[in-house]
Amino acid sequence: MTLSLDIGTPVNTALLIYILYSVQKIVFPPISNPKVVPHEFKQGYTWMPKAHAPTVLFQTYTAKTLTPFDGTDGGRILLAINGIVFDVTAGRNFYGPGGMYGNFAGRDASRGMAKQSFDTEMLTPIDQLLDKLEDLRPDEIENMKGWIDHFSNKYVICGRLVENDAI
Repeated sequence: MTLSLDIGTPVNTALLIYILYSVQKIVFPPISNPKVVPHEFKQGYTWMPKAHAPTVLFQTYTAKTLTPFDGTDGGRILLAINGIVFDVTAGRNFYGPGGMYGNFAGRDASRGMAKQSFDTEMLTPIDQLLDKLEDLRPDEIENMKGWIDHFSNKYVICGRLVENDAI
């Protein structure tokens, strides 16, 4: 059985002309100058934002120096998990005053995140040594690591948490 290309029929000729025309339009698109210059670009265009986000410096915090960053008065909100300090200001609805996790703002949230508890007794008093978390079960440690991964992908790491007398 042999296939032959017969362009002698009118339908085949019309299809071949249409295909060639379509290919020509794709390969060699028409180039024309716009008749009207877009008005939004008359003053020029810049990719620069209207305002830059504030610069965040990596700092060393203690429990006492972390406490003021609890989001009151519209300020920054920081919290620490296992020695890593995160700037969670973007999640003000969750971590700010009155938020579901608001008691973690300006504090070391390691134990609470590990135990999935938002109670205030999960927080170490700011005048004591940092919680060493030695009594956590392996599943609680994995849970805390999961929170660290979540926060690392969502928020800016802005420092580390050390003992009060380390600075």
